[in-house]
Amino acid sequence: MDALIQLLIDYGSFGMFVAAFLAGSFFPFSSEVVMTALFFAGTPAAELLVWGTLGNVLGSLFNYGVGSLGREEWITRYCKVSPEKLERGRNYVRRYGPLAGLLGWVPLLGSVVTVALGFMRANIYLSMLYIAIGKFVRYWLLLYALQQV
Repeated sequence: MDALIQLLIDYGSFGMFVAAFLAGSFFPFSSEVVMTALFFAGTPAAELLVWGTLGNVLGSLFNYGVGSLGREEWITRYCKVSPEKLERGRNYVRRYGPLAGLLGWVPLLGSVVTVALGFMRANIYLSMLYIAIGKFVRYWLLLYALQQV
């Protein structure tokens, strides 16, 4: 894992995009490590914010696509989402609709919610808008905190 993180850091903004995509999808990965390293290596915060947000949102779109296939056994088997967690994600989507996408940034829960949004066929445009807002704010807060150090 350390070698992958170092490789992504070596690729700069493209590495940030890939790290954010992996972290935004159901693959277990932390883009914050790459963002932090790139920030302290001198990559402009605005560049990290754009590429991080874009990659993370596209990772969530990937999750939405997997969920929209509508095969619960695939979701539980390949995405490693337990039926209980999938049901919890569906409950968020039933209750809040596409607005549940704001939770897309939350570790572990975010992937479940984005898969559930696709599974429940929530409006893709609104879902992606709310997901993008949540992920943008998360990265903005991280970069703000890094600038204060």
